[in-house]
Order: sequence, then structure tokens, then C-alpha cells
Amino acid sequence: MVTSLTRRSQLNTEVGRLERMLEIRAVEESIQTLYNDGHVRGSTHLANGQEAVSVGIASVLRPTDVVTCTYRGHAAALALGVTPEGVLGEICGRVIGCSGGIGGSMHLMDASVGLMPTFAIVGAGLPVAAGVALAAKLKKNDSVALTIFGDGSTNIGAFHETLNMASIFKLPVIFVIENNLYGEYTRINLSTPISDLADRADSYAMRKEIVDGQDVDAVINAIQSAVDFARAGNGPSLIEAKTYRYSGHSRSDPATYRTPGELDEWKKRDPLDIAASKLISKGALSENELETMKSDIDNRVAAAIKTVLASDGPELSALMQHVSAKG
Repeated sequence: MVTSLTRRSQLNTEVGRLERMLEIRAVEESIQTLYNDGHVRGSTHLANGQEAVSVGIASVLRPTDVVTCTYRGHAAALALGVTPEGVLGEICGRVIGCSGGIGGSMHLMDASVGLMPTFAIVGAGLPVAAGVALAAKLKKNDSVALTIFGDGSTNIGAFHETLNMASIFKLPVIFVIENNLYGEYTRINLSTPISDLADRADSYAMRKEIVDGQDVDAVINAIQSAVDFARAGNGPSLIEAKTYRYSGHSRSDPATYRTPGELDEWKKRDPLDIAASKLISKGALSENELETMKSDIDNRVAAAIKTVLASDGPELSALMQHVSAKG
């Protein structure tokens, strides 16, 4: 059986990174179908279009580093190494899921690859990541924490409080904004007075960078610089990855609030196409090999779905597992 750690090592090559992005897209597309067919309870939040950010991050971090992210965390989980069975099983509420089927779509985790439970509360992962970074600093190891959050999170108190603390204590933490232009259903220009969110780092004397979130190579370079900076004891960085989600905010949102033609324009710079074109242009991948790769991924995802749907749901007693109390 392929483990999460084994899957993580597959990101060491450009072809492996493209394959993971294609897998993320295929899994996310299957989630909507599973939801429509009644196999998913609760909500789901897809990140199709943002695959390069998650894969770029996972390609740089070590499994011993820690990541926190939002309820839109399927892509991050898969990128870090969680198996399709683990992600889809959790989303469908089956014991095969990475959290035993009790967390659902918004609460994925896998400690073996550094993924802390994903957060349903907007911005909640930021202070947790700072806490993990503080622990690493006190233990005097070179681990880093990284937190992924949306553009809307930059308007809440936890964002500013955490960046302030991280800067004062020079914590080894990387803050990554997935700026997909929309905080739930609200376009960024209607909620935020600046166009470059990375500029908010200036208020905290923090290192910053803006990166093309559609280009996995650009993301890797930005994350690598921030990680090297943090491991050397120099403190935090704020990275703004400009990207776009193709689907609406959640499973039932048709995104009719978008500007006409906006989605089509972003799809012209699809992260999967950008990565594939680079590989094909330098002879590292042929068109036929790409089509074979896509077919193999579709087959693997279909097999994962079959395995998940044949798996049992958790017993009612699972509600009390991992729960403790002091009298």
C-alpha cells in the first residue's frame, strides 16, 4: 500500500508534481459528483484552479514541518501526501477516511505528513501555526510552520494579531495567502482597500513576496526562499499567491456574482496547462504520455471511490473517541 510519506516523495520531480496536480483536479471533480449522488453530508469547498499553490508548498516542506489550512483544504491534503482514499473517505464519512470519517470535508488531517486538522473557522489556522512555530523555536530545532488562508482572512483580527506576534518573536512561520479574489461570495475590491495583500506585511516589518499562484515553479521558488529564511532563524514571511478558484464558494454556489468572462480568462492560465506545457516544450513529457497519465489518474480515482463507498461508516461510539475531560 502506498503511504502518505511515499506519496510525498513523488513531488521530487517535475513530472511527479504535474501528476499530483492532475490528481487533485480529478479528485475535486469527483467530490461534486459524490455530493450530487448523496454520498456527502454537510458542505464541501473545492479549490480547483488553485492546485499549483498546494503542490508548490508541499514540494518544499519536510514531513516534519507543520501545515494548517482552511476548510478548502482537499488540495493541500492531497498535495502533502494524504491518499485519495483518505480524503474521499473522510468527505464521505467512512472509517477509511484520514480522520476516521468523523471530521468530514472541513476537518482533514494526517500527522505523518504534518497536516494539522483543517479549520472551518476563517483564519483559525494562523494563531495555531504561530504556536507551532513558537514551540519549534523553543525546542531549538529547524522545523517551520506554514499556514494557508484566503484573502478574506486578512481582514480579521487573528491575522493582524498573529503577524504582529510572529514578527516580534521572529517565529519560523510562513503565512501564505491564497488570493482567489473572493471571500466567500464577495469580491476583494468590495471588502479590501488595497490590491496587493502582501503589503500588509509592511506594518509588521515582515518579509513579503507576491507570486503567480498559477505557476507551480514560481510558487516553489517563493516558498523555498521563505522556508530558508525561517530555518535560518530570521523570522516569518508573508506570501501572497494570486490565484483563482473555478467553482463557487461551496457545493451549491453557482457563482453568478462573477464578472462575465472572468472565469474564462483565468482558465487561459490553468496551472495544469502551464506545468504540462513547460514539460512538453523541453521534451520531459510527450502529448501521448500526458494523455496516458490523465487516464491512469482517472482510473485510480475511480478505484479509490469504489473502495471508499464499500467502506463502513464510523460507529456512534466514535463521537466520544479522542475526547477527554477533567473533573
